Amino acid sequence: MTGTQLALLVVTLSTAVLNIGIAAADLAGARFVLANSAEVGVPRSWLPRLAALKLAGAAGLLLGLFDAALRPLGAAAACGLVLLYLGALLFHLRARVFHNLAFPGFYLATAVASAVLIVSA
Repeated sequence: MTGTQLALLVVTLSTAVLNIGIAAADLAGARFVLANSAEVGVPRSWLPRLAALKLAGAAGLLLGLFDAALRPLGAAAACGLVLLYLGALLFHLRARVFHNLAFPGFYLATAVASAVLIVSA
């Protein structure tokens, strides 16, 4: 296994696991999720849909990772997650909520890293 293949495996698996985790928190109505979404102006009714997008992104990443024929699906999933987290950053900026901007920024960074590695593989 080359260094690039190992990086692809580790980064993509990490991105998928992180997104599954935060989607579970969205679906469970975790206190920090509800507080953050209220602070940035995201209605509570959006949380199941956002969780579904995160889970779909994670599933696409995993399918693309473990089946070379589905690699384009993995790339599309990574791009979808990039767009999702760009939207999250925009919501934070629009609401002028800067104190926890690192969280959507971190998720965005993992999605970008996955997209770059998938496309370059």
